Amino acid sequence: MSTLILSGISTPLDSDTSSAINKKPITAPILCNHQGLAGDQQADQRHHGGPERALHYYPREHYAYWKTFWQAMGLSPTLTPFEPGAFGENLSNEGYTEEQVHIGDIFSLGEAVIQVSQPRSPCFKLNIRFGYPQMSLVMQTTGKTGWLFRVLEPGQVKPGDTFKLQEEAHSKLPVRTCLDTLYNQPFCEEKLHLLADHSALSEGWRRHALNWIKQAKADDWSRRLFNQTGNSN
Repeated sequence: MSTLILSGISTPLDSDTSSAINKKPITAPILCNHQGLAGDQQADQRHHGGPERALHYYPREHYAYWKTFWQAMGLSPTLTPFEPGAFGENLSNEGYTEEQVHIGDIFSLGEAVIQVSQPRSPCFKLNIRFGYPQMSLVMQTTGKTGWLFRVLEPGQVKPGDTFKLQEEAHSKLPVRTCLDTLYNQPFCEEKLHLLADHSALSEGWRRHALNWIKQAKADDWSRRLFNQTGNSN
């Protein structure tokens, strides 16, 4: 059964940062349109939200992983518990992970039809939310980021709606492979071209792949991951 989660207003994470990452489960039918769930907010609309990033899905299987990771590392308790909504996701379910889902896969959710557009790019606000300064980096390197959807056909959605794969993309580019190619692996022009030329991948991700091919170096992710000065967000 799917869990739909809707944010309220943008709220402070700390004295310097506002975010709409604090999501709350919805309890009634709601419209899912090309911008996402009606009423959902993003504090930073340059790097979050929009038609290519309308919905964020996070595999429910990962919550147990993070609980085990925290225990194994002997870390202090997190500021936010590992449960649906912890990562600012709009949708959580079981049975689909980054290794199984492909860029361009089409799903049905209630009356809406949605398509995988890109992996989620973790940012420094997760470090603040969990009280662990390396959270965004660990999330990125483990590949447990979830992914984003664009909305192909708007419609009403409600808690408990069936979330189902409708059409598998012909390219068979897994979300995990896409993420690793750009973030976690050394330069590979062949793999980067797969991203740059992928019609279902979001424009931003295709641009980053093309930049790496042209410049022969990866973009600087330091600002996104740690809120430090860098060349890319």
